[in-house]
Amino acid sequence: VRHPSLLSGVAPLTKLISLKVLDDNGRVRSTDVLRALEYIRSDVNGHGKPPLRVHGVNISLGYEFNAKWFACGQSPVCIEVDRLVRSGVAVVIAAGNTGYGELMAKAGPTNTGLSLTINDPGNAALAITVGSTHKDSPHTYGVSYFSSKGPTGDGRLKPDLVAPGERIVSCATGKKLELMKRQKLLEGVCSLKEGKHPAAYIDESGTSMAAPHVSGAIAAFLSIRREFIGKPEDVKRIFLNSATSLGRERYFEGSGLVDLMRAIQSI
Repeated sequence: VRHPSLLSGVAPLTKLISLKVLDDNGRVRSTDVLRALEYIRSDVNGHGKPPLRVHGVNISLGYEFNAKWFACGQSPVCIEVDRLVRSGVAVVIAAGNTGYGELMAKAGPTNTGLSLTINDPGNAALAITVGSTHKDSPHTYGVSYFSSKGPTGDGRLKPDLVAPGERIVSCATGKKLELMKRQKLLEGVCSLKEGKHPAAYIDESGTSMAAPHVSGAIAAFLSIRREFIGKPEDVKRIFLNSATSLGRERYFEGSGLVDLMRAIQSI
């Protein structure tokens, strides 16, 4: 078992603020997400007055877009995401995991990739919406079968980027940590401090794991290109223009695989 100190994310020195919007059963209400985004924009960042305290937001959650509720990209959460971006904060959102399903063909049901499946609030125009790809061989395996695919309901190109989202090592918390305890999977896992909860890690897959890779890349970029803090639309343009194409359909991969080094070198 590897010691937790040997595990590292994309931008390990980034300072994080965690705002809880899910209840203890993993359910989320859009009103809670709205309050969290508004809190960052108004209370923490003072409506965009420099210096900004929060430079970026990662949203690894969402819900299926329903045209009966709101026009695409015009739901209250999407509008608040765009408002937050205009205030100077880069917002990265998971595209969703609804890109694969069953269709009824004349010969019978068939499983296939599904277009027009970008989740809200990933439909927000100014957000950086992230799909998933294989973590080791993205050029071979391409976009993950489950990754939500564009275009948006009103015909815009989404997702914007793809990033590793299959079997990503992440911390186990809440119910997953409790399940590991019940299954006695924590034996031999070292604790950060004696008498404290063990540092438990598990593999997870989904666009919720892909989006933080892009958030980390942006955090790393802003740490050395600080003149772009507060300019999220420029940051989005830089990362989209510097992405590496996997040779897949644009509505699957967007601009391609996030490429931090190329983004840095392009400035």
